Amino acid sequence: MNFKTADFNIKRLHGLIDWQLLVFLVLFLDVKLAVKVAALILVYLLRFDFRFDFRFKNPRLPLFYLLAIGIAVFNGFIYQSYFNLKYDLVFLSGAGLWIMCILAIHQIKLAVERNQIEILHRTLFAFFLLNAAASVFNLAHIIWETKAINPYLYQGMKQRYFIGTGDYIKGLTFDVSITNSVINSFGVLYFIYRKNSGMLFLCMAVLLLTGSNSLNILTLVLLLIIFAFQSNLYQKSYIVICAMLFMIFTTKISPQNSDYVIHTSEAMFGKQSNAAIFTAPFLHPTAPVPYALLSPDEKREWFARHYLDSEYRAIAFRLQKAGKPLLVNRPRPYIPQPNLNLAPYQEDTDTALLRQNLLSFIKLHQTELPLAGHDAFIKGKPGKLIALKQTAAFFNDHPQKILTGDGLGNFSSKIAFKATNLGFTGGYPANYVYIGADFLVNHLDVYLNFFSKRIGFHSVINSPNSVYFQLIGEYGIIGFACFLIWYLGYFTKYIKQLTYGLPILVVVLGVFFLEYWFEQLSIVVLAELMLFINIKETQTKSII
Repeated sequence: MNFKTADFNIKRLHGLIDWQLLVFLVLFLDVKLAVKVAALILVYLLRFDFRFDFRFKNPRLPLFYLLAIGIAVFNGFIYQSYFNLKYDLVFLSGAGLWIMCILAIHQIKLAVERNQIEILHRTLFAFFLLNAAASVFNLAHIIWETKAINPYLYQGMKQRYFIGTGDYIKGLTFDVSITNSVINSFGVLYFIYRKNSGMLFLCMAVLLLTGSNSLNILTLVLLLIIFAFQSNLYQKSYIVICAMLFMIFTTKISPQNSDYVIHTSEAMFGKQSNAAIFTAPFLHPTAPVPYALLSPDEKREWFARHYLDSEYRAIAFRLQKAGKPLLVNRPRPYIPQPNLNLAPYQEDTDTALLRQNLLSFIKLHQTELPLAGHDAFIKGKPGKLIALKQTAAFFNDHPQKILTGDGLGNFSSKIAFKATNLGFTGGYPANYVYIGADFLVNHLDVYLNFFSKRIGFHSVINSPNSVYFQLIGEYGIIGFACFLIWYLGYFTKYIKQLTYGLPILVVVLGVFFLEYWFEQLSIVVLAELMLFINIKETQTKSII
């Protein structure tokens, strides 16, 4: 009897979620390409099916992936690139990534077609829970290592963590932290519609812990729009709590992040607000200096000199308002504080291996690099904006390439960076290094210009990585149109039926400015799964 009961419970547990889908998600979203390949092999062995059913009228899958490969093949013939053996490896690698996108979305679609809606929702719940648990483990490890309850304010260990603590909250994927940010942004938007407050707050907490200012703000804006137009009383209360969590994080846990947002925004729009003008403590007090232009050491000195005074003024104001006497005559208790001028509390000045490689490369190609090779650094102008201007200037100089682009791996893509063998995204055969001439003097130059400098310049806003730059630069107007019509259009034709799928789609379009997400083979697959589920459940409800 006991054995029968145990067997029944195992079968029941097996039927609660799609274990094949869950394992596939966990493995495929892993940062290692080898693990992604293994995930595809495993899922096709378990769920063998190659009936993709591509067609122009009512396609089962987005045609964009096939068309991208077709444009890449066309460019290879037009530009006679196939005669270069080194480029052939780049082309095969880039085309292979597009093929993996097709294989992944096909399995995602199969899972949605073959499972009941509640099984799919429980599978998503399990995935987000596992990712949150992995993220909490990341934070616990940092706290244990630093012995600081709040590592976001901990300046020891040569500021290894401090403002960059969120970079180490990588979650289940072991990828860069922005991947975890996007995943949890999806989770917040998904669970607010599912009315699951526990998972909503958990995903919101992990999103904040990753420290991605752009994702935090985008998610909060979308929550406010949902608050105004698509929420009941309970959901509105949940959104208010999420906003409070955001305020607590930015004011108490990691206040330096809010300063970073302000100064980055000012740099982007070429403005300086009054709030950003301070007096440098080591200069003449009447000489205002924009805070964003101070060096990291100057910023720390300014903060150290002004923080205690501002705290005292705040306390004095509260006492005066309450009619209580100021504590001016009481002796101040001595509390020993760490000397932030000592080496353990200063930013690490050691040159990391990747940075050494970048500096060596710049020295070798100095005459070919307009920015990095001549130290043409423009303060306040982010790399993304420079990359945008470079892309426009490139097509102005090469109008013959505006239709189909410069070719796969020749202008701006993950495979273009990988083929340099500089260690950006894993290794690459040294004998087959390939660097396109247009890539070298444009987006690679921008990357080198910022990321060969100290860690303070290493930000997504200074990186040329972007799906939009990739599509326009390497696939041209035709490639970008294919994306709009046969990828974005594939999902937006259901726009009136989408609930949580709509804000998730907005997040996807937003983060496409930040990274080569199609080639990353991570968050796009998760977004596609959630969109497929949302489409299926709304269609099922309309039939009922």
